Amino acid sequence: MIIKKKTNWFGMLFEWNGSVLPQLLPRLFILFLYTIAIVYFRDTLLGYHLYINPAIFTLFGIALAIFLGFRNTVSYDRFWEGRKLWGALLNDTRSLARQSHTLIDGLDYHKQRTQFILLLIALVHALKHQLRKTNADSDMNRLLVNSLDKKMQTAVYKPIIILKELGLWVNTAKKEGKLDSITQVAFDENLNKLSDIIGGCERIASTPIPYTYSVLLHRTVYIYCFLLPFGFGESMLWTLPFVTVFIAYTFVALEAIADELEDPFGIEPNDLALNAMSEMIENTLLELDNKQIEPIKLAKYYYIT
Repeated sequence: MIIKKKTNWFGMLFEWNGSVLPQLLPRLFILFLYTIAIVYFRDTLLGYHLYINPAIFTLFGIALAIFLGFRNTVSYDRFWEGRKLWGALLNDTRSLARQSHTLIDGLDYHKQRTQFILLLIALVHALKHQLRKTNADSDMNRLLVNSLDKKMQTAVYKPIIILKELGLWVNTAKKEGKLDSITQVAFDENLNKLSDIIGGCERIASTPIPYTYSVLLHRTVYIYCFLLPFGFGESMLWTLPFVTVFIAYTFVALEAIADELEDPFGIEPNDLALNAMSEMIENTLLELDNKQIEPIKLAKYYYIT
């Protein structure tokens, strides 16, 4: 994810990194050449009455803008829900780490507390890898004991397996007399919240916007853009390619932004910074376990991660 401080109004006009313009340039260039060809053969086309009343584009453009606005709203809702789920993941893992230190009696339980917190950190990284469909072995190797690490290599839903281990840890502490039934219920409530968060993230990742809707909107946008020169070719000459590309950029860019935000857990420039958020959660949990950590540099949040 790219997070930047906004520059002045003039600098924003030439902003490149984080914009969808780089991926749109080839398409816009093709449209530019296409419009030049139509302008060049303008008289021939008009001779065959190949022109369209511009009023049609005005009415249809308004309707298309409304549909694109709806598409972007739906995509941003998915993005924002994903961000809220990861914010809740931060809060609930902190609560569990704090409870492991303040609600369990006995200073001799330090090693077990550290194991519990490492399980929490492993769950965060496992969820990140599951959502991005990447390999979690490196994070599992450094955070889990050998026996559990081997189990993770064959597990499909790694966060849920780790969640079960967290529940077993709480149950073992109860059997050893380190916490009572009421305290166990408090742990279970937060573990249930983690389960809800994992399920919410899986729901977003596994339920994309219906494909037929995306195809319909995609086709409509491009047909509209490629018909534009026929609507204004009669009244405009060599300014038409620039006007057409500018109008097309607005519609095509809105569609491209909606496509990026549809999957908030991906690795596109405007998706959620799961690497940075996972690292931040790891650091705050280690600090709760009285470990010395390096301050997180804000610069880490200013690049794609």
